[in-house]
Amino acid sequence: MADAAGPDEALIVEADALYALAPGEFTPARDARAKELKREDAGLAAAVKALRRPSVAAWLVDQLVRHEPARVEELLQVGAALREAQVALSADDLRAFTKQRRQLTATVTTRARALGRQLGTKVSEAVAEQVEATLTAAMLDAGAGEAVRTGLLVAALRPAGVDPVDVDAALAVPGASGHVAVPVDGEPARDAAPALRVVPDDDGADDRRRQEAEEALAAAEEALGVAEAELEEVEEEVEDLEARSLQAEARVEELRTRLAEAETRQARVEDQLADAEESRDEQREAVDAARAERDEARRRLDRWT
Repeated sequence: MADAAGPDEALIVEADALYALAPGEFTPARDARAKELKREDAGLAAAVKALRRPSVAAWLVDQLVRHEPARVEELLQVGAALREAQVALSADDLRAFTKQRRQLTATVTTRARALGRQLGTKVSEAVAEQVEATLTAAMLDAGAGEAVRTGLLVAALRPAGVDPVDVDAALAVPGASGHVAVPVDGEPARDAAPALRVVPDDDGADDRRRQEAEEALAAAEEALGVAEAELEEVEEEVEDLEARSLQAEARVEELRTRLAEAETRQARVEDQLADAEESRDEQREAVDAARAERDEARRRLDRWT
């Protein structure tokens, strides 16, 4: 479905719609769409059928691009500004901007976890780490940033140091960089936030510290909100498990009582069985004795005939 100029736009359109779905909806929706397209365009149908289900981390970044385009665009623009500025940075400025980048990715990652919960998916620490690694790669590498904008990630990205990030392997449609995911409100993600410029300025140290403190506070408040929501969920789970434990305990006690009754009945039956076996043995002996007497009587009769 791709030519020398790049991937088929029709495939990207189909993929954009599919990767906006919840993880559990992706596969049945993809297969159903491929079946519909088969009558119209067998090649496109096959390409749609081959689309891979995204990992949870990739899906979460894809949804972040669609639901929080301004937040993602701010992160990507700050990353671009930092890449432009880092050549001229002093060691102190570089440390400050690295700290700013980490705070920003942590803040957006926290928001991604909250978004995942809103969309019905619990995000583990491992998934959150993959999301943060993907966002970090997007800030450090222009190609990774373009890949994130597509909303077509099927795998998380990782920063690659001085080498460019291999994004095609992580994209549902290789070569789709340049596409921008359609956000839920229909507004283009690239225009969602004003362009930012990060310029090292010793006179702005106080402003930078204030900004860092505000970002840290925002991240802490979001983290607190997520933690409180998770605590409430865990407390509900504990209450449910406690109730189920009590039910199980009552059931075990009931079964123990029934087992004791069954064992009593078994002992009674075993006693009755022993008595019956004894009576049977006695009766067999009586039958054998009676049979012997009959045989003797028959022999005496035979002597007189």
